[in-house]
Amino acid sequence: MNGAQTAAGGSASQRSSNAVRGETSLAVAGMPYLLRPTFDALVRAEEELGPLFALVERAGEGQLRLAEIAALFWHCLAEPGELTRETVGQAVLDQGLAAAAKPLRALLGEILKGSG
Repeated sequence: MNGAQTAAGGSASQRSSNAVRGETSLAVAGMPYLLRPTFDALVRAEEELGPLFALVERAGEGQLRLAEIAALFWHCLAEPGELTRETVGQAVLDQGLAAAAKPLRALLGEILKGSG
């Protein structure tokens, strides 16, 4: 945690997301966690979930599974801290798919358009 974060009383996982960087956030147990679709995070997600373009297509067809949503969120967590993948999945389930759709759309949009 840097000085500004310490002074503000938050960690990087609790900072506001920066849409310009493709970031969004996910509420887990009432706390916002930063989702950052970095190259490394997306490569790890792709290794597990298959090609990202196919993931986007499945999402567009309403065929994305809860486990896939949780996995994408898990890989994109900027600082997972002590969160487990199961906790992330449970957060998606607790808030419902409609609420999880907002950060999912942001991440999928970033995958499609890129940061350039």
